[in-house]
Amino acid sequence: MNNSAELEKIMQEMVEAGIVGVTVRVRDERGEWTGSAGAAELGGAESPPVDGHVRIGSNTKTFTATLVLQLVAEGRIELDAPVAGYLPELGLDGRITVRMLLQHTSGVFNFTGEYYEDGTFVPGIPATQAGREWVERRFHTYPPEELVQVALERPARFEPGTDWSYSNTNYVLARLLIERRTGHPIAEEMHRRILGPLNLTGTVQPTQTGIPQPFARAYYRLAEQTVDVSEHNPSWISSGGDMISTTADLQTFLHALVTGRLLPAHLLAQMFAPEGKAGYGLGVFVQPAPGGGTLITHNGGIAGHAALMYATPDGGTVLTAALNYVDDSELSMAAAFQQANQRLVQEVFGQG
Repeated sequence: MNNSAELEKIMQEMVEAGIVGVTVRVRDERGEWTGSAGAAELGGAESPPVDGHVRIGSNTKTFTATLVLQLVAEGRIELDAPVAGYLPELGLDGRITVRMLLQHTSGVFNFTGEYYEDGTFVPGIPATQAGREWVERRFHTYPPEELVQVALERPARFEPGTDWSYSNTNYVLARLLIERRTGHPIAEEMHRRILGPLNLTGTVQPTQTGIPQPFARAYYRLAEQTVDVSEHNPSWISSGGDMISTTADLQTFLHALVTGRLLPAHLLAQMFAPEGKAGYGLGVFVQPAPGGGTLITHNGGIAGHAALMYATPDGGTVLTAALNYVDDSELSMAAAFQQANQRLVQEVFGQG
């Protein structure tokens, strides 16, 4: 197993950098290791539960993309067909294909707000960057169609297929596509096709505001108070990031995905073929491993919770992690999060 003392040291550094709590799970040829550091709640003495539930944020996109690709495998969706052909009522640019949604090359405005190269930010709905407005509206229900509408009322970021830009809207469109082609709510299809067959009993696509016990608490800081936001209505992010899981379930899912249990080989190859700008495949990042080779990964942060998942393409080594922290409109924990993430990856996947 990896140097557990080193992993414990990295987790402790994450806590010292301001993360409230962290749990890490590593599986490789020598077995499985789990550990946790910090606290399950602010000011508490108990460390986060290693089997705790966490809002996984954008890791949801990997589940969603897998579901779309299963429908492609069945011939119910064509990867290079225009999305407008399946969802004509939305008025989408006819050049946007299903593949462009999954790869973030559609150019569609990100409904949670767009950051432009010149530093300007154009808001969409009141997402976590909105501070008090998000906190006060965190139990509001947004129909997915409304999120798409907000995005389509803003100018596209670029012509379809000409560039790459991460947009949650792509994955809400993917959700609507899944629901249109199957005739079922996405939560039902997700359970039938992925969660049930893999026995992911700790994973849910929630329709409610709660989170199953046990879990470490998530927080959001306003100027004068810190609010517990563990419970909120994740319809504001929809299939861009609404799922709840555990480090064990994320490990099982990612291992099943990379080893071909969920998709046929030809589609898995396309899923893991990265575009040039950010190294994004279809619902996953494909990035160089510190010890050579590549890693299949996605991470996600959402309102005081975050999750990491990384695997070697053969599934030989899988790293998953869950974090709870104090979020704010400045995203001030982002740097600490990235740094810790890099340290963990270096330790687990670096040679020596």
